[in-house]
Amino acid sequence: MYRNEINVERVSHRFATGLLAVEDMSLRVAPGEFVVIVGPSGCGKTTILNLIAGLIARQSGKVTIGEAVPRAGRQDIAYMFAQDALLPWRRVIDNVLFGVEIHTGTRKPKPGVLEQAHGLLAMVGLAGFETAYPRQLSHGMRQRVALARTFLMPSPILLMDEPFGALDAHTKLALEQGLLRLWESNKRTVLFITHDLAEAIVLADRILVCTTRPGRIKSEIAVDLPRPRSISALQNDPRYHDYYQRIWGDLAAEMAI
Repeated sequence: MYRNEINVERVSHRFATGLLAVEDMSLRVAPGEFVVIVGPSGCGKTTILNLIAGLIARQSGKVTIGEAVPRAGRQDIAYMFAQDALLPWRRVIDNVLFGVEIHTGTRKPKPGVLEQAHGLLAMVGLAGFETAYPRQLSHGMRQRVALARTFLMPSPILLMDEPFGALDAHTKLALEQGLLRLWESNKRTVLFITHDLAEAIVLADRILVCTTRPGRIKSEIAVDLPRPRSISALQNDPRYHDYYQRIWGDLAAEMAI
């Protein structure tokens, strides 16, 4: 079994309130694969990420990263949330370095790390903002900082929970293209959650469609679109629209639309 492989086997999870969020869910993410989960609100998508990250205890089934059981604080996993979670008293460059500091236990970056941080900020369009504070940035800019912070961490596995969900359409497209560039540069293992079907198609190697709560995997769709991908160019590709209709059909059946 590969060290950076995610395996979820027949997992169910019930909250203390009695709500059954996930039932008998299984999925696999191969090393270097970009997998996106879509599904109705409340179907347990975030619960699955939290189980993989070791943030909540497994109740039934099996969850492994390689051959290891997940636990909170693992250095091989980086988790990007919907909110940027920047530290308001730290400048942009120091927020980008924060994840690495937690991993290494020191505020003194290793040789080359500071240069990598500056390079990542340039890649997400924030060159020149290194010394700004979060309060001086727009919401979209703060998410760009969070994206740079996530990719600076040496973790080979990235969990991303609707990181662009609250952004305006233009900013979202820019960050999606930035994420594609970053991922294509080192092909980390990514499990990404979104409600945006267009976003799922442009990013994913595979898309997993969930049922309504309790969540299970209803269908799996391999996205056979060439990489590297241009979001604007895909709009003219009939296969893109075919994928959209297929995914929408699966979701519409779940939501009785």
